[in-house]
Amino acid sequence: MPRILPFERYAAEYDEWFEEHRAVYESEVRALRALLPSDMASIVSEESIEVGVGTGRFASPLGIPLGIEPSPTMAARSKARGIAVIRGIAEALPFTKSCFKFVLMVTTMCFLDDVSLAFREVFRVLKPRGWFILAFIDRDSPLGRIYERKKYDSPFYRIARFYSTDEVTDLLKFAGFNEHEFEFVQTVFDTDLAEAEDWKPGYGEGAFVAIRVVK
Repeated sequence: MPRILPFERYAAEYDEWFEEHRAVYESEVRALRALLPSDMASIVSEESIEVGVGTGRFASPLGIPLGIEPSPTMAARSKARGIAVIRGIAEALPFTKSCFKFVLMVTTMCFLDDVSLAFREVFRVLKPRGWFILAFIDRDSPLGRIYERKKYDSPFYRIARFYSTDEVTDLLKFAGFNEHEFEFVQTVFDTDLAEAEDWKPGYGEGAFVAIRVVK
């Protein structure tokens, strides 16, 4: 069962977090943009999707017109931002194989029941040489360790499981992605930000890690 109850109950609070922490949010979007395909503008609507689109906070600024989301309340907010949303879960994507050129998943994996299955589903629906960009909170980063200790203070993170970057890369390799084409960026080195900060390559310092992999 998808863990949607907190998102149904606190969708407004979830959405407001991005405004209250605007610099963190913009830092995350900036890091994701650094990994986008150079021909992103040419990817037609049926070729890109965000899995776990939530309220559309990432799909909208990144130009991704389609999303999968199990929470009706979150999906309604995403639709209000112009995103077409299909109700579904990451572990059972309602698509035929090899139908997308680009799949995005941002912080969704820590709420999944079966991450390994979800990654295999992404691999299945991607076209050959398609790109998967995955972003998550790195449990082993300095801030990630703080989030882990304080997660029960949040109605969302108390049901989450945080992963280390090494664990994530192992799961991606198991799903079939080519380990020789992994690219990493990181950001959010401090949550008390006055303005958006630049991303860095690699991982280990920033709480927010994004990985681009290729089928």
